[in-house]
Formats: sequence, C-alpha cells, structure tokens
Amino acid sequence: MTAIDDTRPAAPRLSPARRRLALLAIALGGFGIGGSEFVSMGLLPGIAEGLMPDLMATDPETGIAHAGLAISAYALGVVVGAPALALLSVRWSRTGMIIALAVALAAGTLLSAVMPTFELTVLARFLAGIPHGAYFGVASLLAASLMGPGNQGKGIALALSGLTVANLLGVPVLTAVGQAAGWRTVYLLITVIFAITVVALRLTLPPEDKPQGRRMVDELAALRRVQLWIVMGIAAIGFAGAFAVFSYVADITTRVTGAPETAVPWVLAVAGLGMTIGNVLGGATTDRSLTGTLLIGFPFYIAALVGLFAVAHVSLVALMIGIFAVNLTNSVLNPAMQTWLIRVARRSEVLGASLNHAAFNVANALGAALGGAVIAAGFGYEAPMAVAIVLASAGFVMVTATLIALRVRARRTLDMLRRHEVPTTGSIPVVRVDA
Repeated sequence: MTAIDDTRPAAPRLSPARRRLALLAIALGGFGIGGSEFVSMGLLPGIAEGLMPDLMATDPETGIAHAGLAISAYALGVVVGAPALALLSVRWSRTGMIIALAVALAAGTLLSAVMPTFELTVLARFLAGIPHGAYFGVASLLAASLMGPGNQGKGIALALSGLTVANLLGVPVLTAVGQAAGWRTVYLLITVIFAITVVALRLTLPPEDKPQGRRMVDELAALRRVQLWIVMGIAAIGFAGAFAVFSYVADITTRVTGAPETAVPWVLAVAGLGMTIGNVLGGATTDRSLTGTLLIGFPFYIAALVGLFAVAHVSLVALMIGIFAVNLTNSVLNPAMQTWLIRVARRSEVLGASLNHAAFNVANALGAALGGAVIAAGFGYEAPMAVAIVLASAGFVMVTATLIALRVRARRTLDMLRRHEVPTTGSIPVVRVDA
C-alpha cells in the first residue's frame, strides 16, 4: 500500500500534557457523535410513541419500522456530508475544520431536540448526520499526527474511542434518561456535549496553516480508483449486518428475549463494552497486519452473529453475551477498513478517512431499512438477525475476492516487468504487496 502523502506543514511540538488533552478533546466529539447516533436506536420505541401515537396504538410493528426512518435519515446525512465536507479540507486547516464541524454537530442535534413533527425530526436527523463523517475523517488524521509515525491504526482507534466509550457508558445512561425524562431531553444533553467539545478543541489543538498547492480537483482524483469503491462496498454491505441487529436492539431485548424495558440500557452497555475492547484490539492488529485483521476478523464476526441468532431467545444473559461478541468482532474490523480506505485514497487522505464513515452509514441505513422491512413483513423480531448473517457473509466474500484479485494483479505486474527487463538493469527484487 502507498503511504500517506501529506503536503501540510508539520504541527508544532506539544507538551505531553497538552497532547493528551488535545486527543481527549477529539475523542469527546466522537463521544457526542456516538451518543447522537446510537441512542436513537435505544429510544426508538419512545420516539415512535411520542411522534406517531396513533400509528403505534393501532399497528406498533409498522410504527417501529416507520420510526427507523429517523435512523436511516441520519445515516443518509453522513453519506452526503462526508465527501462534500471532505473537499473543504483543501481550503481549511484541519484544526479550523474540526472546530467548525463540532459547531455544526451541536446545531443539528439541537434541531433534533426541538422539531415538533416526525417529518421535521427526520429532516433534523439528516442535517445532524452531515458533519459526522468529515469530523471522524479529520479527527483520525489529527490523532494519528499527534501520536507520531507508525501509529496510524492506533491513531484511528483513538479517534474512534469516543464513539466506542459512548456506547459503553453514554448510550446506556442516555437511554435510561430518555426513558425517564423523554428522548428530547437526551438530544439537548448531547448538544451540551458538542458545545463543550467546541471549547475544548479550540483550547487544546495546535494552530495549523492552510494546506498549500492543493485543489479540490486533486482531492476528487481518489474517486477514480476502483479499489476505493470496492472497499466502500465491503463496508456498506458487510457491516449492514451489525446495524440490522443494533437498530432494533430494544425490541429484540423486550420482544425476543422477553426482558423488561429496563434491561435495554444494560444490553447497550454490554454492546458498548464489546465495541470499546474491539476498537483497541483492531487498532493494534491493523498496525501489525491489515490483511490479517480482515481475513481473521470477518469469520469471527459472522460466527458471532450466528451465535446471537441461536441464543437471543434463551435468556437475557445469553443475549448480552451474543451482543457483546457481535460488537467486539465488528469493531475489530473498523480501524482496518478505515486504514485501507486512507491508503487507497493516497493524497486525498481526508476524503478517504471520511468515506469510511459514509460507507458505514450506508450500512447503517441499509441495515435499519432491511431489518425494518422484514419486521413489517411479519417475519418477527428475530428476522433482522438472519438478515445480518447474510449481509456479513456477503461482505467476507467481497473481502476475500478483492484481496485475491489484488495479489494476482501484483504478480502479473511483476511478471510483466521481468519479461521486459533489460539485461543490464539486473534482477528486479520481489517486493511484498500488502493489500
């Protein structure tokens, strides 16, 4: 893989204390994003009851499936916003851009809290999602830069740590608050988190000059690379499985397992623990071997989904173990997928990092839509787990086929060079090709 070519000036040296605070500020924004995105899933029944009471009274399954549009709208906002806002990276410094994105996240979440109708709330969720991908794209690169050379995977994992900690602590707590005080209160609290993030970023991040010699058309060059679209397709399809389950985790907990509603925050906490551990493991294994992380991680991810489907109806403990395993194995793969996209994008690094989140939110929208569709069709609340197994398996097939194709292409290129080798040039060394 080609290393990142960064034409920006090096950031000023920071004291260890300020570097830690800057990394914490970056992660805090991820914490707010994780809360904003995933708490909607835990509070989906409450959102449906609050905004569509008549439909929920007559046809709750259709009401829940319809409320899933709020999740899909947020994901669509990420898909639209990630590449569009990433193009601004050629005009702005990273520090200025990430602060502006945090402001936009606060504004979109505030609108989500105050809109009076379901349709306007869906629109607000779309607007709230627009800065999501670009924030994580810039955050990943800033974190990797602050941590130093050779720590790209760990830097990406750290940027994502706020999101995983949000699922471990924030989402369960916010879900409990939402059940007690209403879902609008939760979005207001998340708005406050984003406001604090803006201040923290402003105070801790080092100033950075605007990039020189880069144009938007240069950033768009990455979109001509077929491999970039293939990797995005892998993320969009393969990880839609996890979202097909997670989007309806509240209903799976209460209607499949038969646990009370008060158990939902605990299930979410276990899911967050799996995400947190998986993210740390994924950062470390990606720095050792991106290919190995993908080829080993995907089968474990699929096996975890099969296990969840088999035991979800048995007991609450069995459900928690299954949810933990699914989220751990899924999160191990996340730093690897983002690193792969950044490397494929080459100089268009912010675009590559942002497109990872666009792809994952295509997965979010696809998983929520397919999960809702099978529920609305009358297949029951177990059906999203079956859909998840199919989607994850398709993703693994795509990963395997892509890595094989890249290996074959590399060998053909080397063979072609050898056939055209001039005797005076000497032998061509064999260079290891890491997909």
